[in-house]
Amino acid sequence: MTNKTTKTPRKPAAKTPAKRGKPSPRKKKPVKANKTWLKTLWGITWKLGLVGLAVMLFIGIYLDSLVKQKFEGQLFELPTVVYARILNLSPGDEISIKEVRNELDVLNYRKVSQPKYPGEYSSSSTKIELIRRPFEFNDGPEPDRHVMLHFDQSGLTRIQSLEKTGDLGYLRIEPKMLGMLEKNRDEQRLFLRREQFPEVMVDALLVTEDRDYYKHDGVSPLAIARAMVVNIKAGRTVQGGSTLTQQLAKNLFLTSDRTLWRKIREAYIAIILDYRYDKDRILEAYLNEVYLGQSGGEAVHGFGLAARLYFGQPIQELRIDQLALLVGMVKGPSYYNPVRYPERAKTRRDLVLRLMMQQGYLTASEFDQAASRSLDIQDNPRIASRQPAYFQQLNIELKEKVGSAFEADKGLKVFTSLDPVSQHQLEKAIQKKIPQLAKVAGKALEGAAIAVDRHSGEIRAMVGGKRTGYDGFNRALNASRQIGSLAKPAVYLTALQQPDRYNLATTLNDKPISLKGSKGNVWSPRNYDRKYRGDVPLYLALAKSLNVPTVQLGMQLGIPNVMDTFAKLGVDKQEIRPVPSMFLGSFSLTPFQVAQMYQTLTNSGKQAKLSALRSVVDMQGNVLYQSLPVAKQTVDQRAAWLTTYAMKRGVAEGTGRFLNSQFAFAALAGKTGTSNDTKDSWFVGIDGREVTTIWLGRDDNKTTKLTGSSGALRVYAEYLQHRIPTKLLLPWPKDISTIGFAKTANGNLVLDCDNNFKLPVWDEHGKLQKECSNQPADWLKKIFTW
Repeated sequence: MTNKTTKTPRKPAAKTPAKRGKPSPRKKKPVKANKTWLKTLWGITWKLGLVGLAVMLFIGIYLDSLVKQKFEGQLFELPTVVYARILNLSPGDEISIKEVRNELDVLNYRKVSQPKYPGEYSSSSTKIELIRRPFEFNDGPEPDRHVMLHFDQSGLTRIQSLEKTGDLGYLRIEPKMLGMLEKNRDEQRLFLRREQFPEVMVDALLVTEDRDYYKHDGVSPLAIARAMVVNIKAGRTVQGGSTLTQQLAKNLFLTSDRTLWRKIREAYIAIILDYRYDKDRILEAYLNEVYLGQSGGEAVHGFGLAARLYFGQPIQELRIDQLALLVGMVKGPSYYNPVRYPERAKTRRDLVLRLMMQQGYLTASEFDQAASRSLDIQDNPRIASRQPAYFQQLNIELKEKVGSAFEADKGLKVFTSLDPVSQHQLEKAIQKKIPQLAKVAGKALEGAAIAVDRHSGEIRAMVGGKRTGYDGFNRALNASRQIGSLAKPAVYLTALQQPDRYNLATTLNDKPISLKGSKGNVWSPRNYDRKYRGDVPLYLALAKSLNVPTVQLGMQLGIPNVMDTFAKLGVDKQEIRPVPSMFLGSFSLTPFQVAQMYQTLTNSGKQAKLSALRSVVDMQGNVLYQSLPVAKQTVDQRAAWLTTYAMKRGVAEGTGRFLNSQFAFAALAGKTGTSNDTKDSWFVGIDGREVTTIWLGRDDNKTTKLTGSSGALRVYAEYLQHRIPTKLLLPWPKDISTIGFAKTANGNLVLDCDNNFKLPVWDEHGKLQKECSNQPADWLKKIFTW
């Protein structure tokens, strides 16, 4: 048998394998393509994910740096807060119990039967019990103080501490907040630290807006879900799911656009805030940032400022119902505006109170009591009373004295010299008297006033026009008008600086006089009443503001000498034209310049530059500026004393005697002034506290038909009705003494050597009758010399 190798024949490939039901090897290629597509899709997806993650990481880094920069720098652009002067009280001060009560009323202290909280006081005929508010003074913070102030007829006698045994050597009453200075901003806020907000208010806010605030991480899924359920049930959006942290994120970093992208960024920032910062730090920012209304066209942010706006008090002193109103307004300050929609606001307030009761923060009786109260907001809600004229002067001084160190948006504190009682009463006097005097002068009658401390020159009050609370032309600083007889004391002061020639009894001629000018013109001054009295003593010529004797005296002294006196009193010589009519005030000054002149004169010749600014303190308590009032002797003390005494006689028996019937106890000094054709009515009044300058006139410079006595003097009298004057006591200078005078045959007054220290007697016209020490006291006239 033969073996053979045989080959297995190759099977031909099927041409139509599909027909046999067997898959073709080539059908595997689509499977491979599907895997490639999935791989590609997965590659794109994770790459996009990485890109998205990178983008989100980049956005997160950016937002994180934004949050860090904001929170670790100056969180807010804070306006400069301006305060009035601080009232310093010490035993022995000549201040009456009524004056202190007026101060507390202006500061919105609440009068109660028994003080329990800061900002409350009670009063009897000789005592005031009060709890002084805590305050950060320019030299550091002081807590609240519970004290009893004791008074007698001479003034404050004792400051008794009711917190511990013993008395206090002094007490500072916190200053009134006057307003704010902003730097091109359309919003305001008063920054407070977290611990300065009442805890009950924080409880009300959290109960109403974010119950889980201390539990969530900036975003609350539970709150979002709860809001969705409420909104679905209501069929509309009635509740939001944003946390307080999200609201803060939106307010500080974002707009109010209702977009998904904004909500994502809001949530992202909220998470960053919660991660980076303490809950109380975030809450502090929210409490100072939240928008709560408008004031004077500017947005009011923060609960601290809103408390001042709606209630006129610090937030620490608000009742629970008042705090609940502010919390309720968070949801919609315009919709729940208590001024425009009081019923709507009350309903919202009561809802906040009810939520507090449900959460156990209020009892049922406390809820009923709070909900039964009216809204009790201010009649004319405002942050502070406006003093635009005073603020203009303040801005001038800030530029001059602080310069580039002053930044209006850095939260500085500016302490001023303004006396809130003086400012308030001076405004009221202007507002009341000008409409009355306008019946004579016409509706266009305007006015201005400035009160300054007689010793320090600090400006206590300033009014720039009859619309006292409105910005505009400041007549106290900028209305330069003829001063008339206000110029006369400078003439008499010049004479009295020459004791070898002049004293208060020196005889002056009140007879017709004509003066010929360099161009041939003749000037013949006349007295206001067109009468001549012959010989009159010097003091009476000033007291009765006689024109002719004043010109006679001025010509004897010489124009240059009188101009030098004006300069020493603080008047720029360039303001004065050196002609004889200057003795009668033919030149123009502003009320501010007049106040400076009379401050120097009535402060025994010591000039203190007028100022409004006391100190500037930054947020860290660093003092950027501190004023140091300095008075410089510019005219002779004795001559200034004698001139002021003659001005006192002007109130007692001269052109200012209208005051004497009401305020004789204060021994006031004063001087009237009337310009040509009664276009300007002036009065300068001096008590122991202030030099007060009043001007009345018209901006069109037409006649007012008012003299100094019938116009400006009446405004000053109205002012003193409420701003109790203090007695004007002039310290007796060295070398001043009283002596007797006798009248010679030719009518002159000469020293009576035989009766050296007897007082001369004058008739009602000021003429010497005889030496007699047993005449009625009303007739006795003291004549001083040195």
